[in-house]
Amino acid sequence: MATTIEFSPETEERLDFLASKTGRSREYFLREIVERGMDDLEDYYLSKEVLDRIRTGKERVYSSAEVRRDLGLDD
Repeated sequence: MATTIEFSPETEERLDFLASKTGRSREYFLREIVERGMDDLEDYYLSKEVLDRIRTGKERVYSSAEVRRDLGLDD
């Protein structure tokens, strides 16, 4: 999928510097940034949705005592 992104001149300079010093392409580093950053974005936005459901009472919350009891860990 082709996508166009505009960066600040400073970011472009940093990307160019990194590419020239490592011998890798700008595209390589952009792909790395997106792929590595995707985990963080998913964690943030998906956990935010759960937190919103908890705050509005739409998601059940279990105490540690309930979890230990239900899993039989207190025996």
